[in-house]
Amino acid sequence: MKYAFAHRIYSLQSSAVRDILKVVNQEGVISFAGGLPDDQLFPAEAIEEAFSKVFASGKHALQYSETEGYLPLREVILERMSRKGITNYTTKDIMLTTGSQQVIDLFSRVMLNAGDVILTEDPTYLAALQVFKSYEARVIGVASDEDGMIPEDLQAKIKEYKPKCIYVVPTFSNPAGKVWSLERRKMLLQEAHRNNIVVLEDDPYGDLQFNREETYTPLAALDDGSCVLYTSTFSKTAVPALRTGWVAGPFQIVRMMSQAKQANDLHSNSLSQQALYHFCTGFDMDGHINRLIAEYEKRMNAMYDCLKNANLSGLKLNKPKGGMFFWLELDEHLNTTELLPEAVSRGVAYVPGEPFFASLPKTNAMRLNFSHPTIEQIESGITIMTDLFKESLEKNAVLS
Repeated sequence: MKYAFAHRIYSLQSSAVRDILKVVNQEGVISFAGGLPDDQLFPAEAIEEAFSKVFASGKHALQYSETEGYLPLREVILERMSRKGITNYTTKDIMLTTGSQQVIDLFSRVMLNAGDVILTEDPTYLAALQVFKSYEARVIGVASDEDGMIPEDLQAKIKEYKPKCIYVVPTFSNPAGKVWSLERRKMLLQEAHRNNIVVLEDDPYGDLQFNREETYTPLAALDDGSCVLYTSTFSKTAVPALRTGWVAGPFQIVRMMSQAKQANDLHSNSLSQQALYHFCTGFDMDGHINRLIAEYEKRMNAMYDCLKNANLSGLKLNKPKGGMFFWLELDEHLNTTELLPEAVSRGVAYVPGEPFFASLPKTNAMRLNFSHPTIEQIESGITIMTDLFKESLEKNAVLS
């Protein structure tokens, strides 16, 4: 039978990371591919206790909830955002979602028409690209360096394309792991206000900051509350399975996203939201995050040392100040997409760089996750991977 799918369905693409995980989630493969926290560090007992408190509160906890989400948890989120200087919002300006990924989808649903332009960093979060393209938007990459979007290119592309939205991950970005400078953050907001452009600030990793003495001010904290939508999640600091994220921003936009969510799923899992409230208020959440930071920094340093000591030709990398990822650019003769099957057959996996680019993809780039593998796996996996790359370069030299 022939199925008459909607035209926009042909804009959908499978997630490169999810496709890779289907292959590598098997015994014997060291995976640097997924953006996964370490499940051995999950606060399982605290989560179990939080759910026990929900069930002890009465059967009303099992009832339908409001679309915007469990109010006490929104109040907790408001307080946690205020620590970062985000003080322009009230609980009416916050909506809980099924992970921050749903925020990107709902934002696209209410903001983007077919053909609308959205600007992103290049490279940027590949699942965001997947969503934007599914709504038939035109995604244009802005040239970026270690400090964020390059002002001249941003200004030129605003003038040329007249974008409706700008999507950024300015703190410990996925995939590049970079931190925007304060000057670049202010510059982006100035351009957004000047040109009436909405900014979607994605901040899933902001709490995983290695140097606690430094300050990385969110765009939402620099804004007057009219331009920036801020989204984050509990997936990287509590547990991913609860699938709870949130969006905070201008009331008119959040209200429209709420109406779209009503049509989509009525509301996200209210049991998880209530449990998260008890988890945040009855458990040392900050202490748990500090433990994650300490462990992830050890693993990041171990991976950094392994990569630097491997003496790979043409290697370019920055040492992350937080988050979960390294971004590598290798010798231009290496194609990380073509080499991935051989890497998996040898017992190691990574994500090739190509799917992260909105514009001209680099075939010699890749993303590595350091938060999930152990230090022993990091040392072994990097050796396997870099040996493969060196062999490939040697073959290319012989053939040329």
